[in-house]
Amino acid sequence: MYQDIDFFQFQKRFSTERRCINYLLKRRWENGFICPKCGHTEGYFIQSRLLYQCKACKHQVSVTAGTVFHKTRIPLRKWFWMIFLITQSKHSYSVSGLQRLLKIKCYNTAWSMAQKIRKAMADRDARYQLAGIVEMDDGYFGTFRASGKRGRGAEQKSKVLVSVQVNDNNKPIFANMSVVPSVDGENISKTANENIQKGSTVKTDGWPAYNALKGQGYEHEKVVLGDPKKASELLPWVHTLIANCKGILRGTHHGVSSKHLQYYLSEFCYRFNRRFNPLKLFDRTITACLATGTITFAELMK
Repeated sequence: MYQDIDFFQFQKRFSTERRCINYLLKRRWENGFICPKCGHTEGYFIQSRLLYQCKACKHQVSVTAGTVFHKTRIPLRKWFWMIFLITQSKHSYSVSGLQRLLKIKCYNTAWSMAQKIRKAMADRDARYQLAGIVEMDDGYFGTFRASGKRGRGAEQKSKVLVSVQVNDNNKPIFANMSVVPSVDGENISKTANENIQKGSTVKTDGWPAYNALKGQGYEHEKVVLGDPKKASELLPWVHTLIANCKGILRGTHHGVSSKHLQYYLSEFCYRFNRRFNPLKLFDRTITACLATGTITFAELMK
């Protein structure tokens, strides 16, 4: 279903705005145009307005309507390049770097474009749940200059529940990171119900709040830590992902505010969950962007 697209193929295939439009047309209507109003399968494409007009009922539908690209004033070539750069780098790109490379005049425009792409990634991953054996633990993310206590008890840091599905060889498969207001039984249960299939075995440390998993349809395997320093040995993958994600947030983005942290965590997990097919990431992300409605800058800032 998804195509491999490397750097040189990308340069050639999306060298013009028209080629980008044609690609969106094929991805959106893979089996040919279907009118969303009457279901007729024939229409005219109006190049000047980037929309299809149904032959039967004359209903018009934009190529970008109902997608991340809806009503954008930025050329699709720049959107495509931003998606390609974000998906092909293990460490992502800073907004200032994207703004400079793509010659986007306003920083806020570049930032909102990146956030919309991250929203599409988050919405795509929300369709799936972890299953089988799942490690679960909490992490604490602060801004670049955050100070104070580490781990539980840290103040002014965002609380994140991290879940990692592992296989029988204890290798990671999929991951989820969710910002929560508090690491208590209610939020642990809610996060697990949203992201982990019933019947799964959930491994956690001995923090009492995790006992809430017992009545939620999961097999709760509690790992009692005699020494907190051994947490990374007994629950290795959640700690590895937390460390890697923090490294990207600090190194690439120079810290992220708690208000916008979730989208950055979702981007990290989206790439991690598809790490075995990096050349398909661009095509998959375009599909995600077509399946996600746009969001305004004002809505992003709420």
